[in-house]
Amino acid sequence: MRNFYLFLICFVGFISPAFAKAPSAEEINQRGFGTIFTPHMFVMEWSQDHGWHNARIQDYKPFSFDPASLHMHYAQTIFEGIKAFRMTSGECALFRPRDHLKRMNSSARIMSMPEIDVDEVLIYLKALVSLDADWVPGLKGTSLYIRPSMIATEATLNLKASEKYTFFILLSPVGSFYQNGFNTVPIFVCDQYTRASFGGVGEAKTGGNYGAGLRAQKLAKKEGCAQVLWLDPQERTYVEEVGTMNIFFVIDDEVVTPALSGSILAGITRKSILALGNKWGLNMSERKISIDEVIKAVQEGRLTEAFGTGTAAAIAPIGKLKYKGVVYTINDNQVGPITQSLYDALCGIQYGTEQDEDGWLELIE
Repeated sequence: MRNFYLFLICFVGFISPAFAKAPSAEEINQRGFGTIFTPHMFVMEWSQDHGWHNARIQDYKPFSFDPASLHMHYAQTIFEGIKAFRMTSGECALFRPRDHLKRMNSSARIMSMPEIDVDEVLIYLKALVSLDADWVPGLKGTSLYIRPSMIATEATLNLKASEKYTFFILLSPVGSFYQNGFNTVPIFVCDQYTRASFGGVGEAKTGGNYGAGLRAQKLAKKEGCAQVLWLDPQERTYVEEVGTMNIFFVIDDEVVTPALSGSILAGITRKSILALGNKWGLNMSERKISIDEVIKAVQEGRLTEAFGTGTAAAIAPIGKLKYKGVVYTINDNQVGPITQSLYDALCGIQYGTEQDEDGWLELIE
């Protein structure tokens, strides 16, 4: 299979040799997230006349776009975040890449952008990772972050769906999210700003959603918290997401996460945690949950754990909630047993120390 990938690379175009040396896992851990990039990238274009075409793996280098390109003016942009892991066997594997690429097509539909062929793009993605396989770090907690993106490139100031697009994939080795240990973080409950609206683009991974959240993130930092807990955009009553992650609460014997409502991203890690919990016989629930229910459960000692889920951190334990000036502590600010078990199991599958019973890993051969 590796020979097929290499043949494909040669077929799509000449690739210059990579002279850059892959950083060590220790060096990667010292750098910030998304600041190191591998020597190669994948690119292809779309037009109404030709569809997707000119697929190629090329040297990592800047793009050149017309200043009137639509993505710069009307935010027709979408992206995904996938990870590749160096397993204990030495093999490299992608975690649920098909689910991520299918979700990218969902974002494309929401943003009036062309869909990709999941199977075809996955072949190119594997070829790219295979070419830069030396850049997949081997230290536990590290990984190769993969950023597929699509932007509108037609040059016009007319407000409309673009007739030209560029799709590209970047690779970035990233360090451990928990270099100082798997510890809880404090969260600020924001009832002043909202992340997304019903019937809008909240369930799409589009750049504007994330840029719009920076104002609340600054407020959370000012309040001494690591992230924002978003409430629904209409009543400011129901919990939606935490930062850029989905959120779970353990209340009595229920592990509950907000139901997908159209303004909540359908997280792949969220989906994985639900599957693991159901397999273990936990009472996993997807439903509306109000911030009042959450606070009351904390006060009564019935909310014993809370955690966020997402590609970057996998699972992020939550130890405190700050709401309307009052700090509510969960489980004495300690990581709970369900949170820890789910984190260990998920990481075990990703690094190959636990059996992948559901076929979530795709090997780079």
